[in-house]
Amino acid sequence: MTSILTNTAALAALQTLRGINRNMDEVQNRVSSGYRVETAADNAAYWSIATTMRSDNSALSTVEDALGLGAAKVDTSYSALNSVVDIMTTIKQKLVAAREPGVDKSKIDKELSELKKQIESAAQSASFSGENWLYNTSANPIGTKSIVSSFTRSASGSVAVTTLDYDTTNSVLIDTKNASRGLLTNTYGVEQGNSPATGTANATYYLIQPSGGTAWGGTASSITLTATTTNADVDGMLSAVENMLKTLTNSAATLGAITKRIDLQSSFVANLRSVIDKGVGRLVDADMNEESTRLKALQTQQQLGIQALSIANTNSENILKLFQS
Repeated sequence: MTSILTNTAALAALQTLRGINRNMDEVQNRVSSGYRVETAADNAAYWSIATTMRSDNSALSTVEDALGLGAAKVDTSYSALNSVVDIMTTIKQKLVAAREPGVDKSKIDKELSELKKQIESAAQSASFSGENWLYNTSANPIGTKSIVSSFTRSASGSVAVTTLDYDTTNSVLIDTKNASRGLLTNTYGVEQGNSPATGTANATYYLIQPSGGTAWGGTASSITLTATTTNADVDGMLSAVENMLKTLTNSAATLGAITKRIDLQSSFVANLRSVIDKGVGRLVDADMNEESTRLKALQTQQQLGIQALSIANTNSENILKLFQS
């Protein structure tokens, strides 16, 4: 049936053209944005996952920055501590030289005094971002320092920040408020003058008396040489310095291990961020080759739809010929 009120062919062509235009809008949005899933309306599940993972990736970026800051602090402490180890080795050499018969011990002591000052200077300089893990001037110990190392999300969706902890008790060289907390202001008991050795400490030495600190008094002797210093005393000082060196070497080794772990964690976090970016891309990124092919096809369909609508509209005009005389 032919009707002048309802053009069925035109309505069908118009409906088809509307669908084509809607698909073209969708493809053009994907081409312009680069996303297959840009909003929750596109795919609620994928959009939710991608949004969460992007948020987590931003948190991991902050973790990466925190690891860099932590590495700088550790490197600063390690560099200063390594320098102190070298100075302590020199002190050890000077004490060995003091055992030479006829040597002027007072002149060697002047060198020891300068080396002690250099140790104190190195410890004071080992500061980064206001933190110094080698030199403490507070009444309280420096305590345990934490470096943010990771951001995790469990299967249940709960999040947590993990840290890498370092106990500065193992690295504080000088403590101006409590000498016993400093590795080089503390006292070291040694055995000297006993032959054969008994294994019992009978002398106590310390290396540095911090400025403004309280002297150990009669409980311990400073590693200081005078003209009257005996060979037994020098041997005791050597033993004390050797014990200090062992402690410092262990501290430097611990800091070195932490540095290595931070490097590994930084590399892992960087790789993890890249993997997350790839995973999110697989979920929401548009395949530009596919979208380009679809756009070409839809453009052809649109032209054909317009042509079909035009043909359908001309059908109504043909009815007028039936009424012409």
